[in-house]
Amino acid sequence: MNHARNAAMALVALLLVVGGVWSSWDTAQHILLPKGREHGTLTVTGCNEETCSGRYIPEGPASPHRTLTIDHSVAAAEGQTLPVVVKPGTEEAVRTGWGGGLHSWLPLGGALLLAAPVVGGGLRMTRTAWSVAGLGGAVLLGAFFAL
Repeated sequence: MNHARNAAMALVALLLVVGGVWSSWDTAQHILLPKGREHGTLTVTGCNEETCSGRYIPEGPASPHRTLTIDHSVAAAEGQTLPVVVKPGTEEAVRTGWGGGLHSWLPLGGALLLAAPVVGGGLRMTRTAWSVAGLGGAVLLGAFFAL
């Protein structure tokens, strides 16, 4: 009975963390694996509730993109210039650097915070739970201060 409970709690914790990685990877892959992707800067010219758009200036050769959109949460204000990488096949940009990198891993940080009570309470691994919670909190705070 005890082994079944531990296995179930470990499975729940693992599912939470894998879900966080899966959710984060859609954006993080463009920052972690930038080779072969189009890089440049985006000057924010306008925002709505979900996205911001602006003028794009590529770093390398000429680009077919003149304007791009970016999530509103990573674009602080109109007129700000951000380093970005373009998602292949889209008109969407992803912010690079520490701010963009930490922002892309926010779902994983939240998943680690959710998994910490499962590890601490369900698996009775309190030190590990505090470490998992600390890591999740560090990602969230890092993104907050980097943006």
